[in-house]
Amino acid sequence: MASKFQSRLVGTIVLVAVGVIVLPDVLDGEKLHYKEEFVAIPIKPQLESEVESFEILDPVEEDISLPPEPVEEIIHESSEPIAVAEVKPKTTPKPQEKPKPEVVEVKERKVEERNNYQDSGWIIQLVAVRSSENAEGLVNDLKKRGYRASVVKANDFYRVIVGPDVSRSKLESQLPELKKITGASGQIQTFKPLKP
Repeated sequence: MASKFQSRLVGTIVLVAVGVIVLPDVLDGEKLHYKEEFVAIPIKPQLESEVESFEILDPVEEDISLPPEPVEEIIHESSEPIAVAEVKPKTTPKPQEKPKPEVVEVKERKVEERNNYQDSGWIIQLVAVRSSENAEGLVNDLKKRGYRASVVKANDFYRVIVGPDVSRSKLESQLPELKKITGASGQIQTFKPLKP
């Protein structure tokens, strides 16, 4: 019984394979092959003979200084005179003088710098220690607790500072909590970015 099932399975697989491979070619009909057509670009365009037959003439200059010739009246058979307009010589307009530009004096005015970084920010100086390792350990502990802390070297000491911040009142509210953490009462100082 297994052999009949295997035979039917193999036959089904063969029919499906033939259908997948052969049927698309049969149902497609004529296959169109597309070829890209390239057009050769001529090196020099071919000119028509009419263009080549033109001659280039020299420019003709008219002499304006001579007065125009007088125009005579022409009498037709009807013996009525026809008025002919006289041609007046063209007068060239005189170039207008350009007005001289006005001279304006510019005075330089010194402007004092309003923000000299004295009151731009505030910091809390917690402690000043001699050991950089102690200062770094304290800074890492404060950073883990969410404070913006850093170490600044001044002479032989390493100062641990919190900040800078624009709001002095915000830093004052942090002082009691920082005293609980470190045991040191910090001082609020102005932040001087150029001279820490």
